[in-house]
Amino acid sequence: MTMEHEPKEISAFQTKIMDWWKENTRDLPWRKEPTPYRVLVSEIMLQQTQVSRVVPKFNEFMESFPTIEALAEAETKRLLQVWSGLGYNRRAVWLKEAARQIVEKHEFPQSLEELNKLRGVGPYTSRSVLIFAFNKDLAAVDTNIRRVLIAEGFATEEMSEKQLQSIAEAVLLKGRSRDWHNALMDYGSQVMTSSNTGISPTSKQSCYEGSSRQVRGAVIRALTGTPELALGEIMKLLDCNMDESELESIMTQLVNDGLVEVTGRTGYRIAG
Repeated sequence: MTMEHEPKEISAFQTKIMDWWKENTRDLPWRKEPTPYRVLVSEIMLQQTQVSRVVPKFNEFMESFPTIEALAEAETKRLLQVWSGLGYNRRAVWLKEAARQIVEKHEFPQSLEELNKLRGVGPYTSRSVLIFAFNKDLAAVDTNIRRVLIAEGFATEEMSEKQLQSIAEAVLLKGRSRDWHNALMDYGSQVMTSSNTGISPTSKQSCYEGSSRQVRGAVIRALTGTPELALGEIMKLLDCNMDESELESIMTQLVNDGLVEVTGRTGYRIAG
């Protein structure tokens, strides 16, 4: 399915969004000083996490690791302590690894190809970094932007990611890519919300309560507060309905993800 739109229709849409944005810009810390490092951190934090939860954590993170060099050299335990509350702890470890990759290169990547080589950085994040840090004339489609494009008649809910990407590129306000995407995201989150439009996201986040993700987070919080713990000690601290084999499976996942390492036969600690 394709949808053709006249240049004047696109121009009217751009004007409408930017006029609204002049009066309704969200005050977000990573926008005030959009250096490549700050943008990368914010984009990784914003993956599957609400803006309201990210803002205080972003500020704390920047105080703790003000430069990409500081992050690359960070102790994993300290990193996870600062990250605590954001969930998906793998993101923090991958972000540190990406920082190491950048420091080793002695320059911040400025192409989609090079950014995609960074740990934990995929196609959307690569585009976002180039847009928000370098104002590159690229288009990126997140949940909010997709909803705006559909609500404004430029797309339909049935369209594929490839089709949506093509439309986003067609309506891009060239020369002001950073402002354009910020405006679309703000408009989507404040005006064209899911409840206002009835437009559902393409995927929903899995339930957290009682999930293995909840247990993983609890284990990381426990281990960041002590040098090491035995499996039985972790079981007692969790105080949940789980047998030892289930916890062992989760611990193995954490070890494989590089978050935890084994000490002795049954001990665990945050990976160095």
